[in-house]
Amino acid sequence: MDPLTHAVLGASAAQAVLGHRLGRKAWLIGAIGATGGLLPDADILIRSATDPLLAIEYHRHFTHAFAFIPVGGFAAALPWLMQTRYRLERGALYAAGVAGYATHGLLDACTNYGTHLLWPFSPERSAWHWITTIGPLLTLMLLIGLVLAVRGRTRRPALIGLLLGLVYVGGAAWQRERALDVQTHVAATRGHTVTRADMYPTVGNPLIWRSAYQAGNTLYMDRVRMLGNETTRWKEGGAVTLLTAQSLPADLRADDHVMRDFARFNYFSAGWVARSSADPSVIGDARYSLRIDRYEPIWGVRFHPGRAQPTEWVDHTARNRIPLSDLWAEINGSAPGYRPLSPNRPD
Repeated sequence: MDPLTHAVLGASAAQAVLGHRLGRKAWLIGAIGATGGLLPDADILIRSATDPLLAIEYHRHFTHAFAFIPVGGFAAALPWLMQTRYRLERGALYAAGVAGYATHGLLDACTNYGTHLLWPFSPERSAWHWITTIGPLLTLMLLIGLVLAVRGRTRRPALIGLLLGLVYVGGAAWQRERALDVQTHVAATRGHTVTRADMYPTVGNPLIWRSAYQAGNTLYMDRVRMLGNETTRWKEGGAVTLLTAQSLPADLRADDHVMRDFARFNYFSAGWVARSSADPSVIGDARYSLRIDRYEPIWGVRFHPGRAQPTEWVDHTARNRIPLSDLWAEINGSAPGYRPLSPNRPD
């Protein structure tokens, strides 16, 4: 999630839990800088000039895990714990740090990217695909509650902001389940047997969803617009061939280093890996695309077998600009290409 939302959520949690005891110190401990809301992202410092995949391997890793919360909460509260004037409040200060820190991993797990919530007990990444990394409405609800709580020296507005945020995320989770039902119907009308499926939110809203499902060796990507049952629409997207280790060219399969890095990238991408249609030398994370009409990866890898360092990280994040006018057209129903579901849609 974006840093502002993390900071506001961490501050709101700390203010709601300890605001009555710590006053304005509570939100500060849970917020920014050396505090609970942002400390987990210190893992972005783990990187290597000779291993371009190390950064993505450890981003949202152990610092986001449930098991790390006691350590992170202590680090968040440490600047206050070290001051003797706060010795009688140390328990509350530590609790505020824990409250702020604990929100970070949970919020990241609500996004597509996911995080290692269960480290070191499980290697699986928790990714619930409910919201995107930018959610203005969620941020605004939390921010208003926090400001009112701090100004009024109370915790009730922060609690209300947290409750509204929970309702928003819960509503997005419900919308995703509805969108998955639409995806099942669309696949059935195409005569496809789905072997794997997922549904991803689009920027800042719970109404437009990016559908991805596998049938055979092909990945089909569509758009789904979820409003009322009568106004639900879908838009046909592109299709690409999923890439596996066995389908790599012989020169890549002959390079052990390449095969190890492909396995790492495949794990990072949750198995959704495909070649870029614009540049087939780029093997991308198919969960994300620069385009609506066809697959164009935001990031990926390019392999150079035989080199000492055969893996090149390809990042097009700077090109990931979705015009607000296009997104609004999808939301209000004026975007071309959307069609209603066929009458035999299952309930």
